Order: sequence, then structure tokens, then C-alpha cells
Amino acid sequence: MQLKSFSLKLIQSSLLSATLLAVPMTSMAAEYMPFVQGNTQVGASLQSAIESTQATLKENGFEVVGSYSPSANTQVIVVTNSALKSMAGQSENGGFGAMERIAVVQKGADVDVSYTNPAYMWNVYRMKGDIQPVQSAMKSALGAQKEYGADEPISDDELRGYHYKMMMPYFDDEDELAEFDSHEAALKSVEAGLTAKMAGSSKVYRIDIPGKKMSVFGVALKYKEASDNFISEAINKKGMTHAAHFPYEILVVDGEVMALNGKFRIAVNWPHLSMMGSGSFMSISNAPDNIANALRAVANNKKIQVESGF
Repeated sequence: MQLKSFSLKLIQSSLLSATLLAVPMTSMAAEYMPFVQGNTQVGASLQSAIESTQATLKENGFEVVGSYSPSANTQVIVVTNSALKSMAGQSENGGFGAMERIAVVQKGADVDVSYTNPAYMWNVYRMKGDIQPVQSAMKSALGAQKEYGADEPISDDELRGYHYKMMMPYFDDEDELAEFDSHEAALKSVEAGLTAKMAGSSKVYRIDIPGKKMSVFGVALKYKEASDNFISEAINKKGMTHAAHFPYEILVVDGEVMALNGKFRIAVNWPHLSMMGSGSFMSISNAPDNIANALRAVANNKKIQVESGF
């Protein structure tokens, strides 16, 4: 009887081990950081690095939808592809994640290339679908030396409910900028606001999501503490650049115009940022309200009427 009991336990143990080994890796918790450091271009000029980066992105199936310089010696390139747009269409407010942003930064004689971590952003924006092909395509195009941008990696579960601190906003605490009777009217107003450069804005890109009344605009800002350059100089100080944080998005969904809350949008790209001290959130205390005011001016094609955050 003892031999039978021992044999049964051995069989049960073997079956359990086999079951655990059969669990797919995707079901286990994964951890990510906001950015990926790509390949360094040694001895390259900024312009040649921009051109070669755009070329290799196109070779790997990406469409360059816009680029601009948020600060000195820095160019941000924005791309999308059919996979990103498809996932955006499957997800509520998924247009916020319909793109990848790449920073090309001159540092002495070399040029550093970095980009938003696809899996990190996919989780932050609670998107559906399979992000792995995008992750692989970005790695193939630009390399992937390491992830960076946080003191510690953040789990996928935490990212899907990301919350920087108590009293800080979540992903779905978006800023409502405007509302129109139709999607077309909303798009027309945003385009007009960008053409007029309301609140020091300029258009970087527009991505339309196929089969959906959903479009996302990339907006560069030069308004007070909302200025891309101001934020870069104030808090972009630790380690590798966070320049791929820029530009900000305006999302239009069936006549509703919205943006991510500025506090959330900054926190997800600087999750290690302290609340107080030099180079902290207090260094840009007016930025979230300034961002909301500037984007609202763009959305409504009207000059800023009411200041907040002062």
C-alpha cells in the first residue's frame, strides 16, 4: 500500500510539473520600462542619423507621419503601421497608442537613438491585440540595448491601472477639450486651431484610424510651462533622454475631443520623478494646467480665455 501511495504521489507530482512547464510565458507577469535604448550611431551627424533612422523604420514596415525638434540637438520622429492602427481601433481611446515616438539626439560626436517601449505603452493605454510584432519590428529597425526610464521595471498589471500617487489621475481621467455635433466638425476645428498655431502650438502629425471615427493629432507646444523645451530642461535630467515623451496628443472620437491628463501623461514617462526638489514635479507645477489650456485652445480654435494653475 505504501508503495502504491508513493507511486501515485510521484505521478501526481510529475503531472503538476508538466502542467507548470506547459503554461505559456505570456501568462506570466511581465515588467517594463518606458523607453528602449536603440543603437548608437558613432561619429554620425544629427541630420545623417535622422535620415538613416527614417529609412530603416520604413524598411521595417513603419510609416513616418511626422517629425520635429522639441529641444536643441534633438529630433523626434513619429511613426505608425497597420498593426498599431488596428489595435487602436479595437481599444477604447486606443488612438493614444496608435504611434511610436523615436528620439534622435546628438551627444558629442555620436548620436543616441531611443524610442517609446511598445509593450509599456500598450499596457498603459489598456490596448487590445498583440503588441509583439510591433516590439519585434522596432527592435529590428533600431536595436534594443536596454529598457530605461524608471527606477524599477513596472508590471503589466500595474501599467494597465497606472497610478503615480494618491490624488493623481488614471488613464481614463482624460481632459475633455471640446465636443461637436459631428466627427467632421471636430476634425475641422482642431485642424483650424493648429493652422492658427493657437497657444504656440504646431502640428506634428495626424493619424486616422481605419473604419473608426477616431483620429489622433500630435501637437508640439511652446506655451509657458507647457513648452516642450521648458519641460525638457526642467526634468529631463536623469540618465538617457526622455525626449520621446513628446509631442502631446489630441484625440478625436466621434465629435468628442480629448487629451490625456497632463499629470498622467508626464508621470507615465517619468515614473521615478519625485514630487519635491530640483527636477521634480514641483519644477513644472503649472505644466499640466498649461498643457490642458493650450490643447483646449487648439481644439476650439480659440485663444486661451481662462488661466488656471496660478
